[in-house]
Amino acid sequence: MAQCVQSVQEFIQDSFVPLVAALCSEEAERLTRKNNLGFSELVKPFCRLTSEVHMRDPNNQLHIIKNLKIAVNNIITHSPQPGGIRKLLNDVVSVSQPAEGLVTNVITAGDYDLNISDRSVTASVPWYNNWKDTLMELNASTFYSATTPWFEAYRESFLQSMPASDHEFLNHYVACMLVVSSSEPEPVEQFLKLSQEQHRIQHSSEYAYPKWFIPNTLKYYVLLHDVSAGEEQRADSVYEEMKQRYGTQGCYLLKINSRGSNRGADEQIPDPWSQYLQKNSIQNQESYDDGPYTVISNKNADHLISDGLDNDIQVDGLSNNFKAHPLQLDHLSDTSSSFDGTDYIRTTSSLHESKKTSSGTPHGACLTLTDHDRIRQFIQEFTFRGLLPHIEKTIRQLNDQLISRKGLSRSLFSATKKWFSGSKVPEKSINELKNTSGLLYPPEAPELQIRKMADLCFLVQHYELAYSCYHTAKKDFLNDQAMLYAAGALEMAAVSAFLQPGAPRPYPAHYMDTAIQTYRDICKNMVLAERCVLLSAEILKSQSKYSDAAALLIRLTSEDSDLRSALLLEQAAHCFINMKSPMVRKFAFHMILAGHRYSKAGQKKHALRCYCQAMQVYKGKGWSLAEDHINFTIGRQSFTLRQLDNAVSAFRHILINDSKQPAAQQGTFLREYLYVYKNVTQLSPDGPLPQLPLPYINNSATRVFFGHDRRPAEGEKQAATHISLDQEYDCESSHQWKELEEQVVAVVNKGVIPSNFQPTQYCLNSYSDNSKFPLAVVEEPVTVEVAFRNPLKIPLLLTDLSLLWKFQPKDFSAKHNGATKELACGNDMIGAEVIAEFLINSEETKLARLKLFPHQTGELHILGVVYNLGTIQGTVMIDGIDPSIGLQAGKFVYNGISVRGRQDLEIQGPRLNNTKEEKTSIKYGPDRRLDPIITEEMPLLEVFFINFPTGLLCGEIRKAYVEFVNVSKCPLTALKVVSKHPEFFTFGGNTGVLTPLNPSASENCSAYKTVVTDSTSVCTALMSSASSVNFGLGTGSQPEVIHVPLPDSVLLPGASIQLPMWLHGPDEEGVHEINFLFYYESIKKHSKMCHRVLRHTAVICTSRSLNVRATVCRSNALEDEGKGDNMLVFVDVENINTSEAGVKEFHIVQVSSNSKHWKLQKAVNRFEDKDYKLASRERGKLCFKAVRCKNSGENYTFADVVFGNEQIISSASPCADFFFRSLSSELKRTHAQSNIFQGAAKQSFDEAVRLIQKCSEVDLNIVVLWKAYVVEDSKQLILEGQHHIVLHTVGKEAFSFPQKQGFKKILGNSDWEGLEQESPEMVLLKFFRPENTSLPTRPTPEQLSNLIKTSLHYPESFNHSFHQKSLCLVPVTLLLSNCSEADVDVIIDLRHKTTSPEALEIHGSFTWLGQTQYKLQLKSQEVYNLQLKACFVRTGVYNLGTHRVFAKLADQVTLFETSQQNSMPALIIINNI
Repeated sequence: MAQCVQSVQEFIQDSFVPLVAALCSEEAERLTRKNNLGFSELVKPFCRLTSEVHMRDPNNQLHIIKNLKIAVNNIITHSPQPGGIRKLLNDVVSVSQPAEGLVTNVITAGDYDLNISDRSVTASVPWYNNWKDTLMELNASTFYSATTPWFEAYRESFLQSMPASDHEFLNHYVACMLVVSSSEPEPVEQFLKLSQEQHRIQHSSEYAYPKWFIPNTLKYYVLLHDVSAGEEQRADSVYEEMKQRYGTQGCYLLKINSRGSNRGADEQIPDPWSQYLQKNSIQNQESYDDGPYTVISNKNADHLISDGLDNDIQVDGLSNNFKAHPLQLDHLSDTSSSFDGTDYIRTTSSLHESKKTSSGTPHGACLTLTDHDRIRQFIQEFTFRGLLPHIEKTIRQLNDQLISRKGLSRSLFSATKKWFSGSKVPEKSINELKNTSGLLYPPEAPELQIRKMADLCFLVQHYELAYSCYHTAKKDFLNDQAMLYAAGALEMAAVSAFLQPGAPRPYPAHYMDTAIQTYRDICKNMVLAERCVLLSAEILKSQSKYSDAAALLIRLTSEDSDLRSALLLEQAAHCFINMKSPMVRKFAFHMILAGHRYSKAGQKKHALRCYCQAMQVYKGKGWSLAEDHINFTIGRQSFTLRQLDNAVSAFRHILINDSKQPAAQQGTFLREYLYVYKNVTQLSPDGPLPQLPLPYINNSATRVFFGHDRRPAEGEKQAATHISLDQEYDCESSHQWKELEEQVVAVVNKGVIPSNFQPTQYCLNSYSDNSKFPLAVVEEPVTVEVAFRNPLKIPLLLTDLSLLWKFQPKDFSAKHNGATKELACGNDMIGAEVIAEFLINSEETKLARLKLFPHQTGELHILGVVYNLGTIQGTVMIDGIDPSIGLQAGKFVYNGISVRGRQDLEIQGPRLNNTKEEKTSIKYGPDRRLDPIITEEMPLLEVFFINFPTGLLCGEIRKAYVEFVNVSKCPLTALKVVSKHPEFFTFGGNTGVLTPLNPSASENCSAYKTVVTDSTSVCTALMSSASSVNFGLGTGSQPEVIHVPLPDSVLLPGASIQLPMWLHGPDEEGVHEINFLFYYESIKKHSKMCHRVLRHTAVICTSRSLNVRATVCRSNALEDEGKGDNMLVFVDVENINTSEAGVKEFHIVQVSSNSKHWKLQKAVNRFEDKDYKLASRERGKLCFKAVRCKNSGENYTFADVVFGNEQIISSASPCADFFFRSLSSELKRTHAQSNIFQGAAKQSFDEAVRLIQKCSEVDLNIVVLWKAYVVEDSKQLILEGQHHIVLHTVGKEAFSFPQKQGFKKILGNSDWEGLEQESPEMVLLKFFRPENTSLPTRPTPEQLSNLIKTSLHYPESFNHSFHQKSLCLVPVTLLLSNCSEADVDVIIDLRHKTTSPEALEIHGSFTWLGQTQYKLQLKSQEVYNLQLKACFVRTGVYNLGTHRVFAKLADQVTLFETSQQNSMPALIIINNI
């Protein structure tokens, strides 16, 4: 049970006190009414004795009485009616509410901290507070228990309003005070009349109520004297007469009203009556909205049920205010008459605080502190001299009567001891006893005399004697089977046993159980059973037997009284929480039951409080159905109490939690919520829009898009993909777009990215960088995509859905002292799109795209969404299918309830993790995606692609057209396009547009510029030249950034232009995503937005075509009269297409070279039929002779070797464009690789080594142009294409497609070909780590062999007559060619090596004549002839290549040997004639 203010002993003692009746004359009542009090009310605060009282028991033993209290009540001649009692108890509980603002009581039970104060009646939502924080605020960790003042008030009122019964005497009157005023003409005569009246009431059969203890009731005569108005001398004389007549022990002179009523309040006199009395009777208060009874107003008193007496009749001049009981429903209409029902009511200070009452009048206004002491003294005198001696005397008389009637020689006190010490008679079970509860004893029956004596002893705290008498009476009653009497004796015997000092015997709880069962089941008296339960539960609680107390309380709950059941269930719940191991869930369950019964009893506030306290246990534990029930009840009760905020909060929690309720129940919850919300909004229609809980909004998934929706493709036109809300975010792709934009911005700003550069972001989401304010353009829509989720199983209908925003207009173009100029805001600044109906089906996530149209520059803040929340008209499910699923927009029917509200979009930024402080704490950065800055008008570009292919062969050239449209009102300029793959496309060079501009006119034309060739020129190459500057690849430029050739470089508003675009299929097969970023600016320079971009991603699928490999080697022949240098170029072409795109065969139509230093001269292995075609998987080898160019400069020399009848001008667009773009990409790739290995060592290179290395380098580029014949839809198409091979080094093979690093080093060429056809799973990866990252200081043998080129000129056969002359001399010319750019010192050593027998065998048969060593110096590119003579002594085949050549640069010391391993053997045949 809850904690009580009193101890259990005090509670029981105050529940059973001696009752004293008060009968006042009309004049005496008038004197007390000066203080707004009746006589019984006047003495009530002073009825507890402050000192101990002594009396003697029948054995003449001294007995001490402590803290004795008496009750003085006006005589009431009608027993209270049950309806009146119920109403009184209901009102007592109703007005007794916890005081607000007190320190919260928190019970710590296991893992729970339960708040037991009643904060729920305020507008807050206490059941979702953090109770641990509340506990910490109490500044103490001790155990807190809850108090329930409404239960104590109910219990006290219940015990005091119990009607007197014949089977017990505890609430029978022991004495009667007769009160007369000293101002009456004949006070003594008046005493006589009052005495007669009391006698008539007690002994006349006319009055069955009240009950009196004994026939000769003690009469105590009180003379009331008004000090301020009366004559004190007359009062004293009357008092003297009274003492002579009634004795000094039987009368008293009480002086009151020392202050005049008309005097002001000079001093503040304490008001001890306020804690006992209410300013107005409960019956006169306003009726409660939640009360089950309606109070009948005074004006209807004429129609009330009468008790047979006229309320206005005066009996012998006395007021008959005792005629009507205050608990009767038909209360008096005369407001001046006294309602003594207040004697039965103990109220708290909250009683008159919680209800509107009439302005309170002070009590005791005419009384001074001296008067207070006089009244206190009067009660003590009455108790000491009158009441207790009378009780003591009565006990002795009863004891003597019982002894005489029983024929006993000793007193009952000693006799009962003997009875208890002897053998005990076994008590019969209550189920075996007959139902004789109707048995009545006559008043003089000995059994009743024992009970009467026991009750008297109990009232004066003589519990041991009382227990003995109760026990004796209990046996007698059980023997007579008088069950009502027996139950009463059992009840009081148990209480007496508990209250005995020193606890000589344990509390007999089974006595109480038997008494409760008898009252309830046999006697059918629930009032007495309830009293037993209240007493026994309090006793058990004091002994910490909470489990037994809870069982007892629950046992008495029944359907006959909801209020009693609610109070007892609540106390049982508190018992569970106060156990040694608190049973928190049982506490919550019984609080729910109590709340339900409170609700049925009309106690809405208490019901709400119980549910709120139970919610503390159920919330957050996964018991969603229980939470829903509790929240639903809290919402309804709060709404009934007009606590609308609480109701809204409770219903909100039902809806926002993941409900497991069926759809029908969820619909009920939602309708209740909408109904409550509608009432809330009607109270303050002009207030701010409320926050709605449904549907859920995933704030982090909110996306913002700036700009118009792109137009879709029209016929052959394909619009640029740009960016839209339908595309998924790709982090890698986003980073690539950012790099492209930075690249083009750097080019525009001369290689430097501005400090205020902000990457363009058209679509903002949770992955984008939202730390800066985004930029939007005036007159272009801002689209916000909001992710709604409906957690319920019923559809939600949102109507009039739009964005909520705040706008601050600013003029960014006008500057005033460095600050922007703010403009006045109008309603037409921002246009908002409204979605009329937006249906979200059950448990669906749906995206809503809402637009704003800014019409002026400034700062826009998007705050949230605003909409009407409603449900669609309920329909019946047909064949198990909910017809609401899949409804289309525009076909909904309201169910009549919808509320307008808002939801804010609050997006949390990314967590900061840069500094130490940020890492050690939780801090979040800003997310400004919803706060765009509206800038000035900017141009807007749209791009369309015409005849743009989706599939190409590797290396294929295709012509398409691009249309640029300016759809804004501003001209645009500086149009550029940037891509990571500049080799994929070109707009043509500056040599002029040589092809038709109209797409339809170019269907059957070649993409190349062609010229018909002459038949005489097929053997040699055709020359032309071009500069890379003409193709946008000048020095210092970036090939990725391409200028779009607009006429006059401006595109006017509304204008459009079509430009040709050539495409080149990537060299690798597969699917390629190629990103284009179109960059453009406005003619006017803006402060906020400098440029705009448009994105396009082209997806190209390439198929395999040709695989081209080439190698270059030096020719040993020194032709052209020894001038210049020549090389052989071997080109290996293989058709690796497997008829994937319907390709029949490839024709090699032309091979071109372009270089600054070399050119192709002619084809060596020329075919006769001039047609060079390759079927599938065929391979062909071409050999060309290359010579040095005569011109030197920055221009490239183009040489075309034609295999057909048409020459493709390789130095014109688009052939040259793609060559230069692939060349720059190749250079960029090789440059990046060389940087890895060189680093800083590049600067420390030896000049000699560099020159030597340069000899082995060749700068020759080969372009293979081809045609492919494709059969498609029974129609033959001709495709064109080109492959590029970049030759860097003599003797090193080059490829037309990029090679994988590392493989070529492991495998030979033939192995590599086979490896290409294998699946990737078959490849064994091997990684190489360079041993030395710095370049070697000595050149490699390959580089040395290219420094000096040697060639022997001699006759292939020589005839000599050895018979005539034994020595054969043959002239031999040795040609030395300096291949380097510097002077070279050369040493020729003709001596044979004799290091091995093989060398002797080969070289021993001939010798060189003349000098064995020559020293020469060759100028740059010089060719030198050295005449030698070889001497032979016999015939045979000889190898003349035995010479060794050493060379060094002229200004160097180190000598390098020239390797001749690449030279052919110099064989000569010597014949004998």
